[in-house]
Amino acid sequence: MLLNELRPPKGAVKNRKRLGRGESSGHGKTSGRGNKGQKARSGGFHKRGFEGGQMPLQRRLPKRGFVSLSKKIFAIVNIAALAKFPANTQIDFDFLKKNGLVKKLGSGLKILGDGEIKHALVIKAACFSGVAKAKIEKAGGQAVTVQ
Repeated sequence: MLLNELRPPKGAVKNRKRLGRGESSGHGKTSGRGNKGQKARSGGFHKRGFEGGQMPLQRRLPKRGFVSLSKKIFAIVNIAALAKFPANTQIDFDFLKKNGLVKKLGSGLKILGDGEIKHALVIKAACFSGVAKAKIEKAGGQAVTVQ
């Protein structure tokens, strides 16, 4: 076999549509572009969202809202979820992740005060709500703020 004898396998290559080669070709006269108008001309397509010169929907609707780029998103846990652990347990993000209470850290761990706690726990988190801190310390535990 020589290089000049190489051919693609049968059915791998389709014949290209030859436009504007006479009426009998089936693609003559308007070359498949229909009759007149912007889309029949060369370069006659407009950008997405163009509505024929009418003010586009994207610009007719008002701008709404604001997304802060510096917003802090915390992994949140309530005291009620921590009450099931035995007394004097050291609780931090890794411990909670291992026990399936949180998934992602985000900006840190935040403890909220929903629920009751009866025994002392040492809890390390980025921040605590005022109620949570009071309940932890009332039970004899420690609320340690870490970064």
